[in-house]
Amino acid sequence: MRPEQLLGSPETAFAALVGLATFACLLAAWWALLEGDRGRARARMLQQRRLELQAASRTGRPGTRRRVTARGLAERLVSQLKLVRSGADERLRDRLAQAGLRAPQARPLFLLAKLAGPILAGLSALVLVYGADFAGKNPASRLLALVGAVLAGFYLPELWLSNRIAKRRQALQRALPDGLDLLVVCAEAGLSLDVALNRVAEEMAETAPELAEEFGLTAVELNFLPERRQALLNLGRRVDLPAMRGVVNTLVQTEKYGTPLSQSLRVLSAEFREQRMLKAEEKAARLPATLTVPMIVFILPTLFIVLIGPAILDVYDNLIRK
Repeated sequence: MRPEQLLGSPETAFAALVGLATFACLLAAWWALLEGDRGRARARMLQQRRLELQAASRTGRPGTRRRVTARGLAERLVSQLKLVRSGADERLRDRLAQAGLRAPQARPLFLLAKLAGPILAGLSALVLVYGADFAGKNPASRLLALVGAVLAGFYLPELWLSNRIAKRRQALQRALPDGLDLLVVCAEAGLSLDVALNRVAEEMAETAPELAEEFGLTAVELNFLPERRQALLNLGRRVDLPAMRGVVNTLVQTEKYGTPLSQSLRVLSAEFREQRMLKAEEKAARLPATLTVPMIVFILPTLFIVLIGPAILDVYDNLIRK
């Protein structure tokens, strides 16, 4: 049986694609409703991490996290199919943490999406190519469309994850100077590091939920991890930014040498404020060169029409009269 006979008429293929698109939209809306309350989701995440650290401290085993978390169907499928190696698994966990995906099911679901993406994209392309005659009758065009769809389905989860990481980094980069200023105020008020991080997380929960989540998680780890230095290093690994690495190094040195926290944070806050001013001045200095192309494309043609247009019309009228 040929693919055209298997898929039926183009109307049937189009109806199947519309059904799949509708199902995907409903699934996306359901997911958005689940993640609507970010404050509640952040509280659940912190509570879950607190319970994991408490269980790990009672058993004294570093691998307790996997045993405490219930292994669902996706986790079992990933382990049975052996979709990722040990080294790549650790890098994937770090990337998911940088994207803000810390749920236990995030890693297996992402791996299953990478596995199912090429299959679903290939089936969709098969329906379009043979059912709706999307690529014509040329076999080479059909084969190229199928291969392109499979490759797109394979790389789409990675592109989505990279885009999410980039957006989160930008949000953290914008919110970090303000969060550090609040941390300086809390440190000068005499609060300890974990209490100050909790306070800043509460104050910035609405304006900067990404930074509030990272600071809240670091405060939980400072209370339960046996080494406070490890909690700060975890913050630097989750937030892969040069500015955050500077904050982490400053806090680690403060914990190690006993330097006053408020003094160290004040110096770091002044450096960040100066860097932000330098970036603003750099953008302002780059503005004339940036506006040159729009001015040439949009303003100069209009100016030429206004200045030369009447003269061209007069010459045209004189030529017509002659």
